[in-house]
Amino acid sequence: MFRKFTHTFLMLFLLLSFKTSFSQEVYVHVNNSDLYDFIDELTNSRIITVNTTIKPYSRNFIAAKLQEADLRRTELNKRQQGDLDFFLKDYNKELKADKNFNKRLDLLYYKDSLFTFSVNPIVGLTYFNNDSGSFYRRWNGGEMFSYIGKNFGIYASLRDQHESIRLSDAAYLNQADASNYKPDTKGGGDYDEIRGGMTYSWSWGSVGLLKDHFVWGDNYHGSNIFSGHQPSFTHLKFHMSPVKWFDFNYVHGWLVSDVIDSSRSYYNGNSIRIVFQPKYVAANMFTFTPLKNWSFSVGNSVIYSDQSVNPAYLMPFFFYKSVDHSLTSSGSNFLGQNSQLYFNLSTRAVKKTHLYVSAFIDELALGRALDSEKQTNFVSLKAGGRVSNILNKNVSVTAEYTRTNPGAYRHYLLTGTFANSSYNMGHYLGENAQEIYLAVSARPIPKLFVEASYTIAQKGKEYNYTGSSRDTLGDGKGLPFIDLLYWESSEIALNARYQIINDCWIYAGILLSDKTGTTAQLDQYTMPYYKGKKTTISVGANIGF
Repeated sequence: MFRKFTHTFLMLFLLLSFKTSFSQEVYVHVNNSDLYDFIDELTNSRIITVNTTIKPYSRNFIAAKLQEADLRRTELNKRQQGDLDFFLKDYNKELKADKNFNKRLDLLYYKDSLFTFSVNPIVGLTYFNNDSGSFYRRWNGGEMFSYIGKNFGIYASLRDQHESIRLSDAAYLNQADASNYKPDTKGGGDYDEIRGGMTYSWSWGSVGLLKDHFVWGDNYHGSNIFSGHQPSFTHLKFHMSPVKWFDFNYVHGWLVSDVIDSSRSYYNGNSIRIVFQPKYVAANMFTFTPLKNWSFSVGNSVIYSDQSVNPAYLMPFFFYKSVDHSLTSSGSNFLGQNSQLYFNLSTRAVKKTHLYVSAFIDELALGRALDSEKQTNFVSLKAGGRVSNILNKNVSVTAEYTRTNPGAYRHYLLTGTFANSSYNMGHYLGENAQEIYLAVSARPIPKLFVEASYTIAQKGKEYNYTGSSRDTLGDGKGLPFIDLLYWESSEIALNARYQIINDCWIYAGILLSDKTGTTAQLDQYTMPYYKGKKTTISVGANIGF
């Protein structure tokens, strides 16, 4: 039945591509921060127009925006022109009919009228040292992308990674890329990861089957909607932009619940075959541009489980909480699914200035929202802004504040949490937490990035949430926001990186950190080498991600 519904879903959107197609979609990973920051800078300067609420962008989309910027080259300063020329060495592959241009270095690149194929290596090493000791992360692999005809895009990347000490954990409050480690008795961490997908696109939209990361919600230091830090998961993706003032995105994903299905698990000789409960996410985001340089996005999602793929959640435009109500009998509330609602407002009404507000609503009651003493609404709020290229001197300033109330991202059913492989898909601090992030960055010459930043993060108690009572303290005031401080982190960082050739970086940084808290929470939330006051120096180099 699932294959039938999936086939119907794909065919529906393929039939919508009756217009002449002109591009394919191969996505550029969100970790390519130099490129994404440059696109953001051009958008803030009103050289181009981009819906920055949804990432990643496709290669063709990026190429088109770089081409727009090239047509307004005289409005860019010397450094911006240098960065533009540098990125066009890569993205002219999408703009030029042949290879007769100043092209980047590739391991393999082929192009004719029907078929395009590119292969490049992935290799990297980052070394860290502080008074707790030295540790490192290394990785190697390869990546490719291909276009077939005018409609089909294929891409994939595979990397094998080793960490001398595990840098990520579902409980750690950091933004390290999440990992499903292989068993290792030596305390380090090994894992491999494959990302990629195949897409079919037409003039105003695309559909794809992907295993990749995505980020929803404007941010410069971690989104509070979909952050993209959890392990990548397989998802169907549908995107359309039929007019300039409307953009729509939808995903349906297969998550890892980490909840054992004891009825399906079994012994095989001396070993046991563990089977997890199925878990899925369906999410959409509608973005409207009612006024020039203003955009408003609204979307919703549902985490559902204990069943096979439900065709109702394959409907891209639905309000999924109502779907859940129609699928759940009135006497079985505890069998309901976990739904979310979110908003994002972004404005660049002042040139070179980007201001934004985003809200993730896990549960909201207006009565509690109007009572300042009752803080049991399960919401996460983010507000921030960036001023780019101040006085045309290649300096930018960023400020961001995030607050997440108790209960957000969680659910009384273990299979209903807003998480994949136990990693929260929202803001990295999780519930009952707040963060202030300040940064000053400079790009004095093309390909060079230098940034100084300050981050203060705090986290309170994680309350037991059964779904039957939101007032676990019993005083009628609901769950307080960080009434007792369980964990705190302050960081001052100075980082620099230089992109030698396309997708090849060298970098270095120094981090002054102070992580404190109750003994149990400090151990739970902090990677061991960062406990207490630490001065950590890092250096590294990489090709690809």
